[in-house]
Amino acid sequence: MDMKLEVVVVPVSDVDKAKDFYQGLGWRLDADFAKSEDFRVVQLTPPGSQCSIIFGTGITSAAPGSADGLQLTVTDIDAARAELIGHGVEVSEVFHDAGGVFHHAGTEGRASGPAPDHKSYGSFVSFSDPDGNGWFVQEITTRLPGR
Repeated sequence: MDMKLEVVVVPVSDVDKAKDFYQGLGWRLDADFAKSEDFRVVQLTPPGSQCSIIFGTGITSAAPGSADGLQLTVTDIDAARAELIGHGVEVSEVFHDAGGVFHHAGTEGRASGPAPDHKSYGSFVSFSDPDGNGWFVQEITTRLPGR
């Protein structure tokens, strides 16, 4: 049976501020339903993604800003960084894992610049939303077989 990741819940403190932030990145607004003051669901989807994010009021007990390691993928890390900056986002410099595997938590193990030869899966930038939910953007130029 195929199982596809459809939605990731992102805990936020201010729904409208988060909605403005993600729409400001060019993400598509799919839904904004408020059933009461205690329950509101906002869903947005990054361009080209089949997975969306949801945040709102009354949908998670997670602390605002506690999501860490959310990951987006792109084919050109430098263009993605420039686009994020163009949207007013504070974004890290391009980096790669010093050990050549995958980024570590926080900033540990980061080596400046893209992966050698822009090796697919190896280059990253990071940014946070207004609550501090942490995002990584990973460059994938050639997918591994079966992916």
